[in-house]
Amino acid sequence: MAVDPLIELRDVNKHYGQLHVLQDINLTVDRGEVVVVIGPSGSGKSTLCRAINRLEPIGSGTIFLDGQPLPEEGRALARLRADVGMVFQSFNLFAHKTVLENVSLAPLKVRGRGKEEAERRSRELLERVGLLGHADKYPAQLSGGQQQRVAIARALAMDPKALLFDEPTSALDPEMINEVLEVMRQLARDGMTMLVVTHEMGFARSAANRVVFMADGRIVEDRTPEEFFTDPHSARAKDFLSKILKH
Repeated sequence: MAVDPLIELRDVNKHYGQLHVLQDINLTVDRGEVVVVIGPSGSGKSTLCRAINRLEPIGSGTIFLDGQPLPEEGRALARLRADVGMVFQSFNLFAHKTVLENVSLAPLKVRGRGKEEAERRSRELLERVGLLGHADKYPAQLSGGQQQRVAIARALAMDPKALLFDEPTSALDPEMINEVLEVMRQLARDGMTMLVVTHEMGFARSAANRVVFMADGRIVEDRTPEEFFTDPHSARAKDFLSKILKH
């Protein structure tokens, strides 16, 4: 057990009406660790991801970020949210703002940085995701893969302690998926703490420290990629892997 996990969920439960979507979830993510969450559709993966920064309220249990329980609402929650970047399935960029403006907006508004500093940092981050040459374009002028890389740069612009990815490639055409995963792999190599919900098994295998397999709202397995992919313990995981690894 880690002494000081960056993200910790203790006995977290959530219902949608009668549906018990998160059942007694216990999970830790240590600093610099990449945890990939996989599992069949409807298993609770995205809900888990969104609960960590309270986009989804939970019914019971506690979520800790950097040792602090997640506040219910208000300024304290906003502050904590600023420490946890989120990258969604849809890119959620502002259509009427340039790429550079999209990335600099939150540091200006939330972190109170000066315009020059925010833009300088944004250019550094755009270079990091391979898009500096597109700084003055608008999102509609970019491919889906490029837009998602801008969204990653935007999340990084807040200097978050951790990044959450909720199926970041599932809205992309196949040829664009790898350019986004490559940026994520680089972040992993650079030591960014990441929780990634994804269907990309190659990424799970190559970039994760741990693979968390969910089914029916529960964590069924939580192991290294090597152990999970070569020797899944549960029937659910074996069934899931046999279906996806045949393709």
